[in-house]
Amino acid sequence: MRILVVEDDRKIASFIVKGLQQAGFAVDHAENGEEGLDLVLTVPYDAAVVDIMLPRLDGLSLIAEMRRQKINTPVIILSAKRSVEDRVKGLETGSDDYLTKPFAFSELLARVQALIRRSTSGPQEPTGLTVEDLKMDLVKRRVTRSGLEVDLQPREFSLLEYLMRNAERVVSKTMIMEHVWDYNFDPQTNVVDVLICRLRNKLDRDFDKKLIHTIRGVGYVLKKS
Repeated sequence: MRILVVEDDRKIASFIVKGLQQAGFAVDHAENGEEGLDLVLTVPYDAAVVDIMLPRLDGLSLIAEMRRQKINTPVIILSAKRSVEDRVKGLETGSDDYLTKPFAFSELLARVQALIRRSTSGPQEPTGLTVEDLKMDLVKRRVTRSGLEVDLQPREFSLLEYLMRNAERVVSKTMIMEHVWDYNFDPQTNVVDVLICRLRNKLDRDFDKKLIHTIRGVGYVLKKS
């Protein structure tokens, strides 16, 4: 999952970006509203965290332009303004949530995860993903196969979540790098192959039915055998 953070306070931005990265997200940061708008209009984000008081273009104007351009990325507003009127104005502009400063990162993370679940999960299973006997609980961040728990590191979890959300569809190494890591694909790196290998060892090694498949020259796909 890829998150955009639009925050001009460098200390707060660094705090948010590092926390989201440690939670397994890929994160882009913009220091002003114009830069944030340029990014959100060109990059498909799973959620955005936007401060209201921004240079060049304020947060509310940024969100309003997003919605005018039919960009439906879920948005959490960050603001030092606490009045009911300010909250209502933010929500009416097109934001999905409103969090006042100072805030606990754990609450911000929970709200980001909740927004992503609401925007991407189907009605049958709003808090989890299932492919064959592989199940992922997005709330508890727990993975099981045939009822047996699979212990995954944060980056492994993020990669598996991306593969499960795109089950039966081939995803390239470039797509994986853009969504699971925080940088563009370098053809010289083998980090995707290494992480896929680790996932295979944990998910497929002890089962006859393999779920992770390599499509030579293209990428990978999570699907039924």
